[in-house]
Amino acid sequence: MSARSELELAGQVVELVRRAGGPAVQAEVVVTRADLALTRFANSAVHQNVSESTVGVRLRVHADGRTVAGSGSIVTSDGLQALVERTLAAARLGPLDPGWPGLAPPTPAPVAPPVDEATAYAEPDQRADRVGAFVAAAGGLTTAGYCRTAHRSSAFANSAGHSAYGRSAEAAMDGIARRDGADGVARRSADRLSDLDGAQLGAHAAAKAQAAADPVELPPGRYEVVFEPAAVADLLQNLCWYGFNGKRYAERQSFAEPGAAQFDRLVTLVDDPLGASGLPFDAEGTGRRAVTFVDEGTTLAVAHDRRTAAEAGAESTGHAIAGGAAWGPMARNVRLAAAAAGPMSATGRNTTGSAAGAVVDADTAALVAGVRRGLLVTDLWYTRVLDPKSLVVTGLTRNGVWLIEDGTVVRAVRDLRFTESYPRALGPGAVLGLGSETVRQPDRVDGAWWAAPSVRLASWHFTGGASG
Repeated sequence: MSARSELELAGQVVELVRRAGGPAVQAEVVVTRADLALTRFANSAVHQNVSESTVGVRLRVHADGRTVAGSGSIVTSDGLQALVERTLAAARLGPLDPGWPGLAPPTPAPVAPPVDEATAYAEPDQRADRVGAFVAAAGGLTTAGYCRTAHRSSAFANSAGHSAYGRSAEAAMDGIARRDGADGVARRSADRLSDLDGAQLGAHAAAKAQAAADPVELPPGRYEVVFEPAAVADLLQNLCWYGFNGKRYAERQSFAEPGAAQFDRLVTLVDDPLGASGLPFDAEGTGRRAVTFVDEGTTLAVAHDRRTAAEAGAESTGHAIAGGAAWGPMARNVRLAAAAAGPMSATGRNTTGSAAGAVVDADTAALVAGVRRGLLVTDLWYTRVLDPKSLVVTGLTRNGVWLIEDGTVVRAVRDLRFTESYPRALGPGAVLGLGSETVRQPDRVDGAWWAAPSVRLASWHFTGGASG
């Protein structure tokens, strides 16, 4: 399907709405073609290679004060007509929507970076080559994971005369190596498949697994920690979903206070979808751009779609998503800025010290070197929000935890449960250092990613072992 045909399809649906509902009905349409491919491996062998190519149409109409959305995947004339008819029928039964913000006016979309065509049209053997390199580099340890590529092309049109088109491509790899029940993980997301080094990732995962054997149990309590990028990604995701979300902010369910110094001065958070190969517009056709949520510790903004922006007397930041009326606008391409001149402590001095061995890279080892006694944490998972307002989260560590003593990783530790307020843990004076290398972590949903360096935090509350 070409850009022209996608734009034509979107325009066709808008015209069908006008004919069936009359000129008073407002309509917006997104037509997306998604080419998704996944090469999955387990027990150190590829066991599944799947791909799908789908075309989806999402229609939202506002008629007689009511707003309803519908979707379909049958793009024949009859299929599109049926989508329009059932969406208009649902609109007659829906509740009144006094907060309807109206349609996005005709506005030029920003220029997105070019898509890597080799990634967009990657072949199975190209993904399998990276899997093979991962397995070989693990040195005989049992491995499992996936390598995926995704290509989306999307067109937008509405009855106000606005239209836009864009493409995005992404590659990601996520794998573990296992030794005696201990797992080591390595994952990356990139705009180009060629940027994923399967051998490097496999060797890293294997080194983690080797070092994670024979863990000891530690008592609960507050520990200084060094979080690797995979763990930091969970912090960024929850901060965005529950904090920098215009709907939750309007409902007073967000910690965010624009203008207040809520974070350590080392923290700068920027959502930058066009800093990578991303779509140049959101679900409402609003152009996407870089938005700084936190600048050197000071909260500056929250994400808005047209609805939350109208309520706040602001402008949409281009963060509308499908289903946003329920979930609110969400940032999904957030970067925690790394230290500009090497791993940096809160006092502004480059940290040095003994290396942490094969467990971490040199960038993270420099942060570890400054820790008298604490924990090195690879990954967080199964995180659940206990209090949205203060963003208190409980969850577990996984894929490797180690005790640090006098700047050296000394032994593996059993997984721990934690209960912690993410904003408090990143608050003023709480961030003791940042690494200099930003590593992009894939999300479960293609097109979303979280980029961060390793982070040294003054305190993290561990409340028990993994069993409770």
